[in-house]
Amino acid sequence: MGRLLHVEDLNIEFHDHLIPETVVFDFDLDMDEGEIVGLVGESGSGKSMSALAIAGLLSRHDMKKRGTIRFGETDILGCPRSELRGLQGDEICMIFQEPLTSLNPVKKIGWQVEESLRIHTKMTPEERKERALKILEDVELEDPARVYDSYPHELSGGMRQRVMIAAATIGNPRLLIADEPTTALDVTVQSQIVDLLKKINREKKTAILFISHDLSLVSRLCERVLVMKGGYVVESGPVKEIFENPKEEYTKKLIAAIPKMNDDMVPIKANDKMIEVKDVCVSFTRKKGKTKERVDVLKNVSIDVKEGEILGLVGESGCGKSTLARTIIGLQKPDSGTITQKYPNTQMIFQDPYGSLNPAKTVGFIMEEPLRNLTDMSSEDRRKLAEEMIVNVGLTSEYLDRLPSELSGGQRQRVCIAAALMLKPKLIIADEPVSALDVTIQAEVLKLMRELHDRMGISFLFISHDLRVVHQMCDRVMVMRSGVIVEEGERDEIYAHPKHEYTKELLKSAGISFEE
Repeated sequence: MGRLLHVEDLNIEFHDHLIPETVVFDFDLDMDEGEIVGLVGESGSGKSMSALAIAGLLSRHDMKKRGTIRFGETDILGCPRSELRGLQGDEICMIFQEPLTSLNPVKKIGWQVEESLRIHTKMTPEERKERALKILEDVELEDPARVYDSYPHELSGGMRQRVMIAAATIGNPRLLIADEPTTALDVTVQSQIVDLLKKINREKKTAILFISHDLSLVSRLCERVLVMKGGYVVESGPVKEIFENPKEEYTKKLIAAIPKMNDDMVPIKANDKMIEVKDVCVSFTRKKGKTKERVDVLKNVSIDVKEGEILGLVGESGCGKSTLARTIIGLQKPDSGTITQKYPNTQMIFQDPYGSLNPAKTVGFIMEEPLRNLTDMSSEDRRKLAEEMIVNVGLTSEYLDRLPSELSGGQRQRVCIAAALMLKPKLIIADEPVSALDVTIQAEVLKLMRELHDRMGISFLFISHDLRVVHQMCDRVMVMRSGVIVEEGERDEIYAHPKHEYTKELLKSAGISFEE
């Protein structure tokens, strides 16, 4: 197979501050037709910037790019904009990290999935729709016709992520850049998406640049891997060699930070209920053609969070986990049932960090907002507490003066966690709180949450699709499917002796062994 992509000495320097800041140094990458290469590293290491440069999506005005990016015979950095537009969405496609902010909120899914076909082909509307429905089916979306006719806000986070994959692959590109394509997906769908990408690569010979903080997925999918730190590629080579015999200390640290199942965390024996949900039902009305139908999302759900515990809630994307969280916090009104809380000021860490932060306000302003609204603290005391909390989540006080757009995905997620701590709540509902973080920062944030739990007595309702993280964090586990709690119990009992077939399926998808 021939050479598809050649990147040599790529340097990216920002000029949107008083002092220019270099974020990528001397980046080199060669990819052949049909090859799958992994790119891993911490949030802010330069992975996404390198990928955006390869896709020709970086602005040409507020940054300086030096080096060579050659796709086939095209010079990506120097070619005319018209030539670049001919490649984008056709021969080079990208799956972005945050689907909610990447999808147009006022356009239906079908219109967005078909976009590259409208631009780059002469297919009729009927042919485009037929192709779109087929690709929606290929990415394992149930009822493709309904999804085709839906708006982004009517889908779960995982469903939106699969729509992004469908939109990126509908035109059979030569190069697919996947920037955290499985971040919002549960383990069963992650496995399906990895298999789908393998199938696309095998059948269409599409080369894939796979960016992820999930090293286990990289090891399953990729042939080679590049490890980035601070804008530099610090190690590269065949996946097996890098994972089994890493040479750089940073690579060793990344591999060591992967959540293990043999932790020695002892479950808390908590008794007093601090929140009790009893027989809660939630339904939504959605359009189906010219008619409307009622869809039951939560069906007589009953759970309780005990004082001092961390309760894990797992299940597929779209099963109702986030709807339950929003109902408890008061953002969604239940159709029936009761929710009793012992303490006020329950806080929530949302799944999409960019969508939950005000893009026009600084991090400091966002973090201080609940204090301005609910306390009489002086501006000096508010700033002091914000500085304390931002340091607690692994950032420095200088981040308080930045806008959300100036942060990486992982940095934004840590800001959300810091903001949730500002009122010192007794209960935090954490909806995929580490899904956007690389493994080293994920390990630090999970450690921070355990420390907050131990030191301040904060209880957590911990929602996650990562069963290894849930095992590491939680005392009890509840399994949800299609709006129903199908199994619950102590963590070790659920993982060692699952009773429900769906729980067994989740554990198998995560590669976790148990007694049948």
